Amino acid sequence: MTRPPQTSRDLTPDHVLPPQSRRGRGVSTNQPGRFESHDRIAIDDGWEIEEDIPQIRTEVRPEIARSLITYNRSPDLPFDRSINVYRGCEHGCVYCFARPSHAYLGLSPGLDFETRLTARMNGAEVLEKELRARSYKVAPIAMGTNTDPYQPVEHQLKLTRACLSVLSDYNHPTAIVTKGAGILNDLDILSDMAARGLVAVGISVTTLDPALSRKMEPRVPPPAKRLAVIRALAQAGIPVRLMVSPVVPGLTDTEVEAILTAGHEAGARSASWIMLRLPAEVAPLVETWLRDSHPDRADKVLNRLRDMHGGKLYEAQWGKRMRGQGVYAQMIAARFDAARRRLGLDEATVPLRTDLFRPPPRPGDQLDLFG
Repeated sequence: MTRPPQTSRDLTPDHVLPPQSRRGRGVSTNQPGRFESHDRIAIDDGWEIEEDIPQIRTEVRPEIARSLITYNRSPDLPFDRSINVYRGCEHGCVYCFARPSHAYLGLSPGLDFETRLTARMNGAEVLEKELRARSYKVAPIAMGTNTDPYQPVEHQLKLTRACLSVLSDYNHPTAIVTKGAGILNDLDILSDMAARGLVAVGISVTTLDPALSRKMEPRVPPPAKRLAVIRALAQAGIPVRLMVSPVVPGLTDTEVEAILTAGHEAGARSASWIMLRLPAEVAPLVETWLRDSHPDRADKVLNRLRDMHGGKLYEAQWGKRMRGQGVYAQMIAARFDAARRRLGLDEATVPLRTDLFRPPPRPGDQLDLFG
């Protein structure tokens, strides 16, 4: 059937998949993205036959990439380029701002985003080609800005590790953002890069409550494990930034100071925060999740978001989308800044080195007599 523009009210019971089929997943629906003209819903065929409903499994589709480095000009971001070897993320964070990107693939930002993944199998080769280009100008590359580079599929494919090896060989500065404990599998590369001033890692901790984390981030390591990851990275000499991200108003906002304290004790050197963002298809997914899992708090969360975005659930304008505006947003910022100063997490981070960048020699290359 032809599909009207999407709103939170589109997520009717007809769109919700049975619990047994989506066990361990972040959202309950698989509604098509905003570019699709048709919708698909389950209906009773009239046959009174009990049928087994299979659990949704993760599928990984290989992709041959033509480019890997993506450039941006956003004043909200501290970097101008990033790489993502995976599209979609099995972590299944219900609030993930990257979910709408799956609509560009003709897939649902809902369950498709966390179950139908794309892996850029030749990512390391393409990255090396781009870094070796004569026109390339070095600046820190961010990994994990859209989907997590250490989501579960990385354990088998090791595409992030392959790209990290290339960046290390080229002495290229790299900033990584992750929730995944799999980053510890790459401690050998990361510690070596850190010794050269080439890497920094951001670990996101949304809540210290394992039950709430399980509901919001079903396939992410629990909070205690993420703090252990911070500790292991710090002990290996790798600078770690604690990311209180996202702050969910009316749900996790009371934990800001506690999260900062726990991160500091684990060895984080700096900290940052971002308010919950609900772009495009994320808004109805989160609203449905809230009304299902926290019906007593749903209106409080949504109303606070509207207060910060001029009556809307989200404002995409630069300078406003990450933190919001108004009294509540200012209060969270003040609390965060006070706790960060008290804990010594407000010290300026040492810039990653760019002066060491150099493509490694290839077999047959002429040697540099003066290098």
